[in-house]
Amino acid sequence: MRLGVLTGGGDCPGLNAVIRAVVRRAERSFGDEIVGFLDGWGGLVDDRSMPLNVQACRGLLPKGGTILGSSRTNPSAVDGGVEACQETLKRHGIDALIAIGGEDTLGMAHRLTDVGSPVIGVPKTIDNDLFATEFTFGFQTAVQIATDAIDRLHTTAESHHRVLVCEVMGRHAGWIAVYAGIAGGAAAVLVPERPFDLDALCKSLVARHDLGNYASIVVVAEGAAPAEGSLALVDGETDAFGHVRLGGIGAVLASEIEKRTGFETRATVLGHIQRGGTPTAFDRVLATRFGVAAVDAVHDGAFGTMVALQNGDIVRVPLAEAVGQLKTVDPALLEIADLFSA
Repeated sequence: MRLGVLTGGGDCPGLNAVIRAVVRRAERSFGDEIVGFLDGWGGLVDDRSMPLNVQACRGLLPKGGTILGSSRTNPSAVDGGVEACQETLKRHGIDALIAIGGEDTLGMAHRLTDVGSPVIGVPKTIDNDLFATEFTFGFQTAVQIATDAIDRLHTTAESHHRVLVCEVMGRHAGWIAVYAGIAGGAAAVLVPERPFDLDALCKSLVARHDLGNYASIVVVAEGAAPAEGSLALVDGETDAFGHVRLGGIGAVLASEIEKRTGFETRATVLGHIQRGGTPTAFDRVLATRFGVAAVDAVHDGAFGTMVALQNGDIVRVPLAEAVGQLKTVDPALLEIADLFSA
């Protein structure tokens, strides 16, 4: 068979590990040929690609980013984009396409499946908010990076008796914030799932200081907002899938906390640091398992499905199920985080 593979959306640690696993499984186990399409769906729309083989993928396992490049190109937003994707697949003689990405990338994969193209999805989102899979690769690496940062922020906060706000990724779901907040001993964790009460937050911080805790770490997901309205938007720009660019809630929150409590408060935005660098061992293994399972799904003819992690096993779920809704943070985890807020 002749397989295509692409990586779409934001980059994250583990993408190269998936590509490596797809190529090795396809070439060594089935004798397949593999074509990598460049820069996500843009490579299909514009017909840009590169050949992939085992030799070309050596050394990729610990390497961050994606050798194929990525983008947020939405073929549905391009005149004739969906048809262009189909024509590119036909021109290259592609028998099946493996699309590695998040909700938007897999949503487009689902649309191509509906119009007759054979596609298998591999879940990728650093926010861990894709439904039907327990974890996505890159998430554990982001949590570890955020936890390491919080550990370092504690020393500065304690030395200067400050409140430090750490802004992490999380557009619609606060998985990184909750995991890193619990692991890093944060005084408060603010997530998109639950609008926060700014007055209550400030009273809690004052109470901590009154008890002798002269330093507090507040972890906030980029998509979090106070009950009275969002403060997270930098501007009104949107990407090809209609997502507003987020960021800035940390700085606004730090200013408000200092104003209302009188405590010196600073903000740290981790931003793309969470996406960069080498993946953790967990993410390398999960990405590898996903890549192997995706090729197996191709050879079983299980098109229109996504490989997923459930109860420790790699399973197949319909793409429609995977992109039908977001996976939000378990309220029980928020309760655990709240337990350490005083």
